[in-house]
Amino acid sequence: MKIGFDNAKYIEKQTASILERIEKYNKLYLEFGGKLFDDLHAARVLPGFDPNSKTKILRKLKDKAELIFCIGAPDIEKNKIRADFGITYGNELIRLMQAIRKLGMLVNCVVITQYSGQPSADMYRNQLEQMGEKVHVHTITKGYPNDVDMIVSDKGYGANSYIETTKPLVIVNAPGPSSGKLATCLSQIYHEYKRGINAGYAKFETFPVWNLPLKHPVNVAYEAATADIADRNMIDYFHLEAYGISAVNYNRDMECFPVIRDILKRIKGAEMFKSPTDLSVNRVADCIIDEDVIKEASRQEIIRRYYKTYNEYKMGRVDIDTALRVEVLMNSLGAKPSERRVAQAALKRAAEVQNPVVAIELANGDIVTGRGKGAINSSAAALMNALKKLAGITDRLNLISPESIAAIEKLKRENLGLTQSKLNLQEALIALAFSASTMDLPAKAMAVLSQLANCEAHSTIMLAESEVQVYNRLGINLTCESEFADS
Repeated sequence: MKIGFDNAKYIEKQTASILERIEKYNKLYLEFGGKLFDDLHAARVLPGFDPNSKTKILRKLKDKAELIFCIGAPDIEKNKIRADFGITYGNELIRLMQAIRKLGMLVNCVVITQYSGQPSADMYRNQLEQMGEKVHVHTITKGYPNDVDMIVSDKGYGANSYIETTKPLVIVNAPGPSSGKLATCLSQIYHEYKRGINAGYAKFETFPVWNLPLKHPVNVAYEAATADIADRNMIDYFHLEAYGISAVNYNRDMECFPVIRDILKRIKGAEMFKSPTDLSVNRVADCIIDEDVIKEASRQEIIRRYYKTYNEYKMGRVDIDTALRVEVLMNSLGAKPSERRVAQAALKRAAEVQNPVVAIELANGDIVTGRGKGAINSSAAALMNALKKLAGITDRLNLISPESIAAIEKLKRENLGLTQSKLNLQEALIALAFSASTMDLPAKAMAVLSQLANCEAHSTIMLAESEVQVYNRLGINLTCESEFADS
């Protein structure tokens, strides 16, 4: 993979910028946008970016920092899913807290926001408290967003419980967008000032990148990634008016800024920020070392998003306007689905064999394909063929022992009552691992499994969610045609 981003430089510069912000206050509330772990979107559009860069920055700051996690009661009620790993926001939040603590970081509490009596939120609170977590529950702030007098009062932010913190840096994160991070930060700043503590606010941002052009592929890729929540990049006209400098922000921040500015001014008695861009800490642009690599990676990500969004539309998860929005963004850069080599290879092979096909493009540009024949499905066949190619194993040799296949088929047919006996991707990998314990060829294949990370794959049908998640966990960038599998 060609590298276009200097991750070490990014960690250094982003950490230094946060430390500069901390020095201005007794306590800084830093809202972390995006994913704390596994920021796979950033890794795809910025080749060289470590998906866990944020946690590496946190480890540098851990003596100064503690974390508050937010989750919206409406998201708990809807059982909202983190799409890339297929788990609920509630389970993702628990995963985040466990992972953060393993890094030696202090987790203060969980805040359930936007609470209005949702029974599922009550159950989730009970679950967290049974796990020993400290939980605060915040309702929707009275008067928000227009009545600043009500918001900045004991009936507004003052109605929320105060979260006692001990560190100069308080990081506020959530399992997804619109989880109440901003409201939690501002509520805390109100309570801190009532206690005579000089508290400040800032945002840790990755996208959009404020000092890249509005239509730079990196910023367009962010729009494509957030089409389902209707984010729109735009010029920060507050920043342009204040400083005469063009900066990129997005619609939700632009809409919220006058409210944030007025609330902070009312709390602190003076204007603290002149633009949404002033609020953010973002050193991404400073660390791009190969513009061409970054642009091409972003174009490819937008094409992947095009496939993904049309899949979601076909499954009824988004409306047609969302899918069309991504297509318009793709077209705006002159990008086309035909640029995805692995997709073209899969479609060509499927036309030849008249069956569903999965194709995998390896790091060296070679493309292998697999179709559902014999004992395994097309997804598993493609992966086995890819492993054989990487391990230098003759294509005609089977990696999975017949005994393993027979045992799984019997279990599915006789004990689980499943009529589909072909091994799927996860079952094939388990069988391969089992075979590798006693056979040399499967062991050679297992040894190169990690080399599939960052490879590209395409299926001529929409794969089951369980298989999509396996591809995600292997680090393979999968796309699918918007066609249902035959029942």
